[in-house]
Amino acid sequence: MYPLIRNRRLRASQSIRRLVRETIVTPDDFLVPLFVVEGKSIKEEIPSMPNYYRLSLDNLEKEVQELWKMGLCAVLLFVKVPDNLKDNKGTEALNPNGLMQRAIKAVKNACPEMLVMTDVALDPFSSYGHDGIVAEGQILNDETSEVLAEMSVSHAQAGADFVAPSDMMDGRILTIREALEDEGFQNTGIMSYSAKYASAFYGPFRDALDSAPVDIANVPKDKKTYQMDFANRFEAIRETQMDVDEGADIVMVKPGLPYLDIVREIKNEVDVPVAVYQVSGEYAMLKAAAEKGWLDHDAVMMEQLTAIKRAGANIIASYFAKDFIRVMG
Repeated sequence: MYPLIRNRRLRASQSIRRLVRETIVTPDDFLVPLFVVEGKSIKEEIPSMPNYYRLSLDNLEKEVQELWKMGLCAVLLFVKVPDNLKDNKGTEALNPNGLMQRAIKAVKNACPEMLVMTDVALDPFSSYGHDGIVAEGQILNDETSEVLAEMSVSHAQAGADFVAPSDMMDGRILTIREALEDEGFQNTGIMSYSAKYASAFYGPFRDALDSAPVDIANVPKDKKTYQMDFANRFEAIRETQMDVDEGADIVMVKPGLPYLDIVREIKNEVDVPVAVYQVSGEYAMLKAAAEKGWLDHDAVMMEQLTAIKRAGANIIASYFAKDFIRVMG
């Protein structure tokens, strides 16, 4: 009872604040997204994502070696596929010598201890920019899941440690898990995008991969028939629990900051690690505001990352990973 108890005693100096701090972000918390393109000696900045780049395989190898030296131990790979290799069935995704398969091998060659997770979805390979096969104005669920399972096996064969299905098809985790088991990849993990919302925060990412849905007749204009309605809360818990039951080793909430209530709900409900994707729009907004001088970039970044971990994230997929290392330096 006041005045015997004065809470401000534990805030009186930086030293005491550090000593009693409840949430601490470390390099071990980060999963670093990387964008890969065909070619050589390519390091091209993404216009809507300042200081973030598309990398050819040779520069990908250099990047993962740098990340490892900085204390970052896990990457999440995405590929930008040339338009001439795209079709409605994602055929190129199953090419054993495709860009993703070569990227996995390049990372493992450059840094064998680096944990490699791979994006599993059809949108980078789709002529329609959708995460599934399109037919008569619909996104086919079961047919898409079968392709995603083949894709996952192909990534495992190339050396991926985890596959990360980001598509939101029903039942795809079980389909993928059974396919991996059947092919002898019992130790290949699955990080499921379990609560992936139909968010407006993904724009810069779609610019990075040229993977936005196309605006043509008889093709859905958005991804709202498979990604979640951002108004829903209990649905996220149901989706996540189903993924755990189907064999997901890690579950993910995406985006990050606007969905921290969902992160905490899920953390309270499941017994597997919870990942959060701090998405491209979240990154771009802070970069733009900092460039204008409206926000202190490093202070806001640290506050955001701490909030994500405080909400319950075990893993943070973030474009700020290297900035975090610089600040903590």
